Amino acid sequence: MRLVTFARGGAARLGICRKDGTAVIPLETLLIDYPDMTALIANLTDEERERIEQEAGATEGIPLEQIQLLAPIPHPRHDVLCVGQNYVAHAIESAKFKGIEYKKPEYPVYFSKRVNQAVAPGGAIGRHGGLTEQLDYEVELAVIIGKTCSKVSREEAFEYVFGYSIGNDISARDVQNRHKQYSFGKGLDDSFPMGPWIVTKDELPSPPHLRIQSWVNGEPRQDGNTDDFIFDIPELISQLSEGITLEPGDILITGTPSGVGMGFHPPKFLKSGDVVTCRIEGIGTLENVVGP
Repeated sequence: MRLVTFARGGAARLGICRKDGTAVIPLETLLIDYPDMTALIANLTDEERERIEQEAGATEGIPLEQIQLLAPIPHPRHDVLCVGQNYVAHAIESAKFKGIEYKKPEYPVYFSKRVNQAVAPGGAIGRHGGLTEQLDYEVELAVIIGKTCSKVSREEAFEYVFGYSIGNDISARDVQNRHKQYSFGKGLDDSFPMGPWIVTKDELPSPPHLRIQSWVNGEPRQDGNTDDFIFDIPELISQLSEGITLEPGDILITGTPSGVGMGFHPPKFLKSGDVVTCRIEGIGTLENVVGP
């Protein structure tokens, strides 16, 4: 199922989006009451899941154009966990931009992305014109953790996945290079669009084999497949959980394919008014505009 956080003239609410994308069924009409998506992920029982999936098909929904979709997890409880350069072609283009030789990594590069509030579908990406002139986009598969996860094996890893969404890891390249680390340049306000919903893991194969794409103002930029991961999802979850307890609602974004702005000659960085479209097969489309 596709779980959404939405607003309609008031506070944020939870719902299920029909698979055809035409309407949202508020969960309160199905007698499901959780304060937010993180609480739902942590507490939703198998019985509740089965019931709401069955009843949603026979329940009248609200047309999608009459609601405002929010990021499915608007305020992540923890920083978003990120994996750098997890597609070979992107790692090569990143090395070229930095003027260094690419070498296949022995271990993943992990970092965290500060997200005070995730940007909603259709929302504005922060431009931060006084701080950066090299604002870039990165479409990424977001893995949503479903239950407390500590010291799990590769074989167990998918048992701890709740579902998937689309994330856009907006990055200020000049800030990254200036400070010689990722945290500041990737953690600016309004730098994490997410959505349009969470697709529960039963809707996709394990591991997911998904085409992942992006466009800027309709111009194709990225076109890859999660088959091209250097380090796959079970390895990432197992390795992280060796030393970090992952909790329900935690978000892990898994790297981006080649075609980001810094990879072009000359680079194609984002500017105010640009429309960034991200699409992942089996999940949907996330579109945002760069703010003034």
